[in-house]
Amino acid sequence: MTYSESAATEPSRPAEPSRPKARRGGKRERLAAAAAQVLHEQGMEKTTIADIARAADVPLGNVYYYFKTKDQLVEAAIDAHAQTLAGLITALDALPTPQDRLKALLAGWVEQREVTARYGCPTGTLASELDKRDDGLDQTLAKVMRVLLDWAEQQFHALGRAADARELAVALIASYQGISLLTNTFRDPELMATEGRRLERWIDSLA
Repeated sequence: MTYSESAATEPSRPAEPSRPKARRGGKRERLAAAAAQVLHEQGMEKTTIADIARAADVPLGNVYYYFKTKDQLVEAAIDAHAQTLAGLITALDALPTPQDRLKALLAGWVEQREVTARYGCPTGTLASELDKRDDGLDQTLAKVMRVLLDWAEQQFHALGRAADARELAVALIASYQGISLLTNTFRDPELMATEGRRLERWIDSLA
């Protein structure tokens, strides 16, 4: 669940969810963003350090100056997701109402439906893979996902649903994760669009 910041200035445009990109910048930052991208596209088992170096446009030998192991790159990828999520939340918080913010979040998920159909949710798929390990990285990623859950709870609270704000936030994130799985399983982006429209109506009914 990672996103662009366009919603801050243009409320009518969706906040665009995306994987952290291997963009220009310092080599460490490029490697972290590339790790997030390649892990999403290929999965942990198939991804090599060489794959990440190639995506970041960093010579393979230079990678080891910043990251000694693939696990360190996985941790850096989680941090890249966290930073991108923080940027999204800043952008969404600039919108005038909690209803606008939640619907912009939804619009961003729908905007990335083609990517979701190919690879699934970036954090959801990574969480599933990390769950099979016992190195604690699953809990590191859980902290990132909890940030979004807490933010969604705050929006429902602001909508006047103080008594069940947490339940509604869980329902929203669970709906996204579930439809991401189905969209990816059936390779059908329209499933995400349909669920996005349903969730918009749901949010409107709560406002």
